[in-house]
Amino acid sequence: MTKTPVALSFALVLAACGSGADDPPTDLETAASDGEAEALARNIEAVDFLDLELGAKIVGPQGTEVETALSNPEGNFADMRSYVACPSGMTECDPATAPEGTVYTYVHVVYPGEDNEPDSGSGEGADSSDVERATAFRMTRPATGFTGAVGYSKDEAMAAIGAKADVVVTCDDGALVWTVSAGDGGDQWEQAEPLTFWWQSTVPPAGPAPAYAINANYTRATGAGPYPGDAPGAANACNAPAL
Repeated sequence: MTKTPVALSFALVLAACGSGADDPPTDLETAASDGEAEALARNIEAVDFLDLELGAKIVGPQGTEVETALSNPEGNFADMRSYVACPSGMTECDPATAPEGTVYTYVHVVYPGEDNEPDSGSGEGADSSDVERATAFRMTRPATGFTGAVGYSKDEAMAAIGAKADVVVTCDDGALVWTVSAGDGGDQWEQAEPLTFWWQSTVPPAGPAPAYAINANYTRATGAGPYPGDAPGAANACNAPAL
């Protein structure tokens, strides 16, 4: 059965995310709080990954999936496995032959620290950090062609963080941000606990680009994943006025 595209709307919801009383804010958190407070006021409704029905995946130079590490000079802070899929019912996903108006679903499975698999991600023997607390996954570039449809795996969030898990999706200068909160007394999103994030675009990927990051252990680590190609004039729902 094919589902119709999910229609999402922006909501004005004030939210607050803070660290524990024993954790003084770092320079990164202080700087982020100034710019993100306003972004958190215009949350985007997040749809469960399990509610999606996807078609075939795009086959690129690395196959159907791109595997990478999110890192900085201190080391690797996450493994990420990404792919882009066409809508349900499409048995082949080739942007060159896809019908006009095709919506592409970008999927990113993020493992703080590493995925603990010797033949993927950071790989065996890699310099992987012991991540005790990851607080956000985000894009570092504007979400070109973003339709307004976005979400994450709620089952994985509950398994990793607990019943009080909350993932708030916001926009930051045209880029998507998934802020992960454990709630009062909840567990933290930490080492090797995967979370799947997704978003939809009218623009197909041009290839991997350094457009993604994780905030973990009070630092930010970046890496490459599928990213839309140049599309002058393409809409970006992040840039739509709040209702």
